[in-house]
Amino acid sequence: MKHAIAQWLSEAIAQLPDCPDAARALPLQLDRTRDPAHGDFATNWALIAAPKCSRKPRELADALVGALPDNPQVAKVTVAGPGFVNIHLHPSAYHQAVKDILMLGDRYGEIDLGCGQRLLLEFVSANPTGPLHVGHGRGAAYGASLANVLRTAGYQVEREYYINDAGRQMDILAASVWLRYLEACGETLPFPANAYRGDYLLPIAHDLLAREGEALRQPSAKVLDGLPPDEPDGGDREVYIDA
Repeated sequence: MKHAIAQWLSEAIAQLPDCPDAARALPLQLDRTRDPAHGDFATNWALIAAPKCSRKPRELADALVGALPDNPQVAKVTVAGPGFVNIHLHPSAYHQAVKDILMLGDRYGEIDLGCGQRLLLEFVSANPTGPLHVGHGRGAAYGASLANVLRTAGYQVEREYYINDAGRQMDILAASVWLRYLEACGETLPFPANAYRGDYLLPIAHDLLAREGEALRQPSAKVLDGLPPDEPDGGDREVYIDA
């Protein structure tokens, strides 16, 4: 509705006599009124354009109102104050909007801005080596909402959650869980400087022990045999964890 009224006003401005191009090119600001007595929409275009037209704002506002063609959705247009133009909608304008909503259903409000352009939207893609937190939930809600908005705007949206559950960091996570598992089995060994140290691994290690028993247990001496020094002992933490 607002877009249609703005277009209606712009077409009238384009037809105003003695109105220079600089005035016609001014952005048209159209706002909802705070007081229903002042109509449904109001514009201050005449106030802004008056200096460029060398006319008084209220005189220019009257000229704009006089140039407006009949509109079945508009009950009346009035000039208020120093030169505001107030648009009072006809009740039937709202009736038509309700009809459109009922007829279009979920498609109401769709536009073809994207023209079917394909778009890949990746969101959340939480780091698999750490626990989920409220920020990931926010990212999921934000990403899903953005995808819906883009689809409604005419884009062909593909949603992607990058799982990222392979590679070196996952190997380090697996080693960290296994070392916590060995601790749960009663083994004593230094924890690598570059391993994942979060307490969230402890219940995972205990679940592994409950499920597998000690089938995955190795003596500490065997685990540590042949390893290079870790960072606390003057070694390289990256080399140590990879060994």
